[in-house]
Amino acid sequence: MQKLKKEDIVQVIKGKDRGKKGKILSLFAENKRVLVEGINLAKKHKRQTRQDQQGGIVSIEMPISIAKLMLICKHCNRPVRVALVISKDGVKARVCKACKEVI
Repeated sequence: MQKLKKEDIVQVIKGKDRGKKGKILSLFAENKRVLVEGINLAKKHKRQTRQDQQGGIVSIEMPISIAKLMLICKHCNRPVRVALVISKDGVKARVCKACKEVI
């Protein structure tokens, strides 16, 4: 079980986008990177391939390392560390280390 999942709200703690928040769009587990909405934008030159498509310079999101992100807890509403806990009935859960609530 991973500490970050798709649709989680995260905050950047390192780099040029430090302090920004966004929603995880996709995970790339093999190289430990994630795609976050509105974070780590890069300019890409796109050519017009159809008549109705716009060409020019477009900003797209690039994958960012998991180490540069912290999960935003829904209960305490701040970036927190996450623990993985197995309950007595064998169910795995993610727990906020600050407020001890299940995420």
